[in-house]
Amino acid sequence: MLFIIRGTLESSTTNGGRSGFFNSTTLRPGDFCGEELLSWALLPRSTLNLPSSTRTVKALSEVEAFALRAEDLKFVANQFRRLHSKKLQHTFRYYSHHWRTWAACFIQAAWRRHKKRMLAKSLSMQESFNSSHEEELPDDSDKEEAPKTVASSQAKQNLGVTILASRFAANTRRGAQKIKNVELPKLQKPEEPDFSADPDDD
Repeated sequence: MLFIIRGTLESSTTNGGRSGFFNSTTLRPGDFCGEELLSWALLPRSTLNLPSSTRTVKALSEVEAFALRAEDLKFVANQFRRLHSKKLQHTFRYYSHHWRTWAACFIQAAWRRHKKRMLAKSLSMQESFNSSHEEELPDDSDKEEAPKTVASSQAKQNLGVTILASRFAANTRRGAQKIKNVELPKLQKPEEPDFSADPDDD
């Protein structure tokens, strides 16, 4: 796990090569990467198999950092568990790029669902408006009583409105279908750090 002291790095991921997914962020002094290892170290009975990261880190300038290896991080994690601090968990989430990526995808998915609902509501209102407008169209007997010029201009106007409304409804249906077919790739929620378990007895 690397802790940046000086310089900048670019951290990017495709979430294990998932198509249509890309996330990139810049790491600056005070940031860290490799937090997957911390989640592993916080397990009460960590396995010998170290977790792999899906992120690629590239230096953008000369970088100075210090690293904690797995055994060092395990020792530090044991000290964290003795703190029993919820605030520490929230701090970990706030500065974790893994958690930030998941939160951004969660918010984006919620926004897409909101837009889809609003589009469906707009389509429903437009269709109800079209049906009520068609009911208000004058019948043949009314047209015969009215002057021919007025009836002709009104019929043309109503026809134009109906055509525009039907085009709008068709376009809205196509847009709603596209949004329905395009689903945002789901990003798995990161494991929550467990600071409450007792450290291993050596």
